[in-house]
Amino acid sequence: MAEGGDFWDGLAGRVVSFDREAAGRAAVRAEEERGRVREEFPLDNWPELSLERYALGPAAYGNAQYSFCRLLEYGTSALGSIRGGSAAKHIVYQHRTGEWRVVPSALRGLDVRHAWTKVRAEFVTAFAAAAQGSYERIDELESLSYGQALTTKALAVYFPGDFLPIFSASHVRHFTALLGGRPHQYSSGVRTWRANRELLDLVRKVPEFEGWHPHEVMQFLYTFHDPRPRDRVIWKIAPGERASLWGDCLANRRIRIGWDEVGSLGQYESDLELKETLDQYWPHSTGGNLRLARQMLAFRDLEPGDLVVANRGKSEVLAVGTVADGYAYDQDREKYRHTVGVDWDTSYAQLFDSPRHAWQPTLAKVPATLWREIRRGRAAAATTAVESAAAIDAELPDSVRKVRELLDHKGQVVLQGPPGTGKTRLALSVALALTGHGDKIEGLPEERAAALAELSEVPEKAEAARLTMVTFHPSYGYEDFVEGFKPDAAAEGAGLNLTMTDGLFRRVCRAADAAPSDTFLIVVDEINRGDLPRILGELITLLELDKRGSVSVTLPTSGRSQTVPPNVRIIGTMNSADRSVGHIDAAIRRRFAFLDVPPDTDVLDGEVEGLGLAEFLEGLNAKLDTAFGPDHLLGQAYLLAGDRPLVTAEQLSNAFYHEIVPLVADYCLGQPDLLRSVLGTLVDDGTGRVVQTNPQDLPKMLADEFVSADARGEGTVGAAS
Repeated sequence: MAEGGDFWDGLAGRVVSFDREAAGRAAVRAEEERGRVREEFPLDNWPELSLERYALGPAAYGNAQYSFCRLLEYGTSALGSIRGGSAAKHIVYQHRTGEWRVVPSALRGLDVRHAWTKVRAEFVTAFAAAAQGSYERIDELESLSYGQALTTKALAVYFPGDFLPIFSASHVRHFTALLGGRPHQYSSGVRTWRANRELLDLVRKVPEFEGWHPHEVMQFLYTFHDPRPRDRVIWKIAPGERASLWGDCLANRRIRIGWDEVGSLGQYESDLELKETLDQYWPHSTGGNLRLARQMLAFRDLEPGDLVVANRGKSEVLAVGTVADGYAYDQDREKYRHTVGVDWDTSYAQLFDSPRHAWQPTLAKVPATLWREIRRGRAAAATTAVESAAAIDAELPDSVRKVRELLDHKGQVVLQGPPGTGKTRLALSVALALTGHGDKIEGLPEERAAALAELSEVPEKAEAARLTMVTFHPSYGYEDFVEGFKPDAAAEGAGLNLTMTDGLFRRVCRAADAAPSDTFLIVVDEINRGDLPRILGELITLLELDKRGSVSVTLPTSGRSQTVPPNVRIIGTMNSADRSVGHIDAAIRRRFAFLDVPPDTDVLDGEVEGLGLAEFLEGLNAKLDTAFGPDHLLGQAYLLAGDRPLVTAEQLSNAFYHEIVPLVADYCLGQPDLLRSVLGTLVDDGTGRVVQTNPQDLPKMLADEFVSADARGEGTVGAAS
């Protein structure tokens, strides 16, 4: 794919290679869909349109006719997508409970019928303004600003010559920058419909697009300049219990999952709201329902181009598919009503040498290492769209990409989370990605270690390495980080000799100045254990990206001038459960981006004597969350040996008794009742101490205490793998 800045380079060649014939067929389908909307919802009928005919919700699903919102989101994909996220984008909608919800704050106190009358009036005004070419009047319609994607698509339906079929605000900004516009204008107050029209003006200035249908232009832009990240999460989704739905999914180009009782996933505005519903129907699985809620919302928000692996059991890949159409809730189907359209490629079908225990649930992330293994095991001969869509061996994990984006935006990031969640490992993975070693992130341990060692080595005649690690502590100060007088044992003469010495940060800055095309990263472990205002001093001002390289300060100790080069980045790690540190200074906090690093049970692809490690950690963390809150959970590292899950009962016993129990006991501050509320029957009633047992018996005891009956296979929740 061509990058944004290269739009004009090689444009003629891309135009020649573009399949306009296929895009033209898609444009025909779009026009058919447009005709359906205009036939069912003529402009003249809008002043009297009823709420039920407009809104999304249970009433709309029970009606044989599509409501306007349901038709625009689920029945007109060729016209351009507005799928994903909750129903709040429809401004007024009916919740799964039957309750009507009004999104604009100014209308929330009104009866829903009264609120709908006002929203409808704004739609009518918008359509009238568009008919007169007075688009600036639409910007004054405040209620419509709460549903900008929906409003823009509605305008494009009735006035197709005035809009491109691109309705995501972020995608419009991306393509505007691509064609030489000024997307920063759209970051504050500019409505999507106006941004869309300005993008259309830019498109009309491209000679190569002369005579093209707007849908052909849209297809071209997404084909060669897709704004969606290429390193997106790949999901494993089981098509029914023991793949019972695979024949239907393959034949009808879709994937289906259960949990029908919760209704359309579009009705849920958060994972917690969905978890509450899951808890009502499956109360014995509450420990894992939050994770399931997040996975189901990720299923709902799958976008065209995302990859899906269909599996049977823990050892078989049936196919890999590319998402072609977004989420829909098929009310007419007896069960497994949640669907996503997928184009399947069965050349990926294969059997693993050993079972993947993390594939027990219906939904699971596919780590980059496993995705590479699936691709290596693919049937020979094939080079398909799926292959080309992700055809690099160094797919970056989503977490690495997110940190990299924050560094580009802010310059420095703090990774915060409970102990054992892999904060330092993530920081070092980002270092590999920033320096062109992304293929080593999830490579062999020795290759990863060698790459990090190379980055940490100071080259000859250089001031610092491209990767510098330091641990902050209460005794670490300004003189260590920036500059200060330190004893010089090599100085001549008797007595104490002090020499002005550059600290770590100044040395890195000089090295970065000497190599402006390279990125230099400082990783600060335990950043909140140091006195940050004292350590950073006046340099706190220079950390802001807009001051990098252009603003200098005079260091008070030496009187020397100091700037911070734009190619210096800082990642700090912070243990959210550490009670020994105080609040981070507000001025420091404003200059850092903060990213939560929660426990990642997806990497716990293993079991010990029948105990699923992921299920055990989820159950334990559910109890810790109840007792202490989300800052005092445990990370996946306690159940890993190197990069792989524990495999023996002896390893599990050592981890549980010598790492997990001491940390949980520390959280409990020596209170036996509190310890018992977390570890349950594993705490002796008489002594208040954790019972000791044979390693071979421990897995069953942990399963009985922390793993729900459903997760142990003693019940059924939704679709099984």
